[in-house]
Amino acid sequence: MFLNRIIYGIEFFVRLVVEIIKAVIDTAMCCLKGEVDPVVVEIIPDLKRPVSLAILSNTITLTPGTITVDMDQEKGILTVSALTPRSREDIIPLESTIKKMLE
Repeated sequence: MFLNRIIYGIEFFVRLVVEIIKAVIDTAMCCLKGEVDPVVVEIIPDLKRPVSLAILSNTITLTPGTITVDMDQEKGILTVSALTPRSREDIIPLESTIKKMLE
């Protein structure tokens, strides 16, 4: 059990670095092309623990082009601002890894 969480933690870190690199390139291309169309969306992740929500919201904020504006722990809702309209999966690609690691 504990070893699995360590493995998922390593997977999370590697995937986070990859997602940050992809987001840097995507954000730069959007800015250079002038395709910036900011949106604010509410996301209801499939996470129950407050620490999982906090890590997910920090992950969103670390990724260029997105920022977590508000986190309602009681309802489990994240309010996210993004530079361009994106799908739920594009905003929180690491949700499943966080769930495996902490829930």
